[in-house]
Amino acid sequence: MKGRPLRFTPRRDAGLLAYERALEHAGLTPVAGVDEAGRGACAGPLVVGAVILRGGRRGTIDGLTDSKLLTPGRREELYTEITERSLAWSAVVVPCHDIDRIGLHRCNITGMRRALAALPERPAYVLSDGFPVPGLEVPGLAMIKGDQVAACVAAASIIAKVTRDRIMVRLHERFPEYGFDLHKGYVTRAHSAALQKHGPCPEHRFSYVNVGRAMRNNGDVALGEVPGEGRTEGARA
Repeated sequence: MKGRPLRFTPRRDAGLLAYERALEHAGLTPVAGVDEAGRGACAGPLVVGAVILRGGRRGTIDGLTDSKLLTPGRREELYTEITERSLAWSAVVVPCHDIDRIGLHRCNITGMRRALAALPERPAYVLSDGFPVPGLEVPGLAMIKGDQVAACVAAASIIAKVTRDRIMVRLHERFPEYGFDLHKGYVTRAHSAALQKHGPCPEHRFSYVNVGRAMRNNGDVALGEVPGEGRTEGARA
């Protein structure tokens, strides 16, 4: 698609749609945003979301920002808007045992590729939060705090965060002793105390130092009632 040269970099105060509009000006549409949730947790999966917003007013969703800056209720509301109004979206779930096997960063990059590949609409450009995504067939840009400066990345962060939070709430039903419904697998004082008391469960990341220490101190793994299944499921519009 032909367009005019991209001759400027949007200012940070130009609004969340500035990057998408600049890329559209250059003929690079549609633009996909990609982001992850769960990178800093020591339990549960890594979830990667990808979103292509519609152009014009149809693609404007008020209130988009970094998912961590939103209340759980507002995230759920925006999740519904994004899944109903975006041109395309996807969510890929990377289970904890893959993180232990091949490492967090590789899982993050692989998850981003998978989430982008799962989009039913092929993007012409990719904006990613924090890390470049090598090996794509289209150009892209890694953005520092991309979920605060680009609308499609903010939307992807909400898709990833809500998807992962729902998974962690379901895991709480299997492993209520850890409080996954509250801290979502991140390292908190309550989570650390539960790890020391009960040892890790199969949904913990055993390659992490604190989980390995709890395993050595406890000498066992809390198996829960039902073994986990289907942890690599993805969703897409």
